[in-house]
Amino acid sequence: METVIQIENADIYQGKHLVLKKVNFRLSKGEFKYIIGKTGSGKSSLLKTLYADIPLQVGFGLVADYDLKLLKYKDVPFLRRKIGIVFQDFQLLTDRNVEENLLFVLKATGWEDSSKMKEKIEEVLSGVGLKHKLHKMPHELSGGEQQRVVIARALLNDPELILADEPTGNLDPDTSDDIMNLLKTINQNTGTAVLFATHDYRLIQKFPFTVVRCIEGELLEHSLIKG
Repeated sequence: METVIQIENADIYQGKHLVLKKVNFRLSKGEFKYIIGKTGSGKSSLLKTLYADIPLQVGFGLVADYDLKLLKYKDVPFLRRKIGIVFQDFQLLTDRNVEENLLFVLKATGWEDSSKMKEKIEEVLSGVGLKHKLHKMPHELSGGEQQRVVIARALLNDPELILADEPTGNLDPDTSDDIMNLLKTINQNTGTAVLFATHDYRLIQKFPFTVVRCIEGELLEHSLIKG
């Protein structure tokens, strides 16, 4: 199985504070894993290290064939084209409609052909059930719809990996289930690997996958449950 994330003996820092030590972790194409742990346990710091927002100082890290220790600043955008990132707080551009939000990302990642950009936007919005919301502003959408736009945005460059940082944290249980079903479908239909940070144990019980726990400064893979 093709490895999308390979971390060996890595120390994960938040600023100068060591939050996770001697991390060993793998994620292969088509896998879906949860990272769980209390607030401050290192979940977000690990994800930020994986998409090169926090530099890897100690250990080995390979993400989508990019060596995190050798990664140059100018190459970070190329790594991130291979990763779809889904945040809890959406981070949509509030002064632009759905189409313009997605167009902004395509242009920022090197797309130039306007017809191909239009086609791709329609494709990803269809995939998340929002093709009819193309011209809506973010404030005109529900929380669940905004998160679907964020997932559509994450899919624009056909990523090998989706990193989801508490993506259902601001959503009610029914909407959380909808988002989870969407990510599960993407994972199963496309083989895109998903690493999903959460503290929602209800979701984990309803949608069982491998669980990795951040606890007392360590990353422990304590179950191998397949959905």
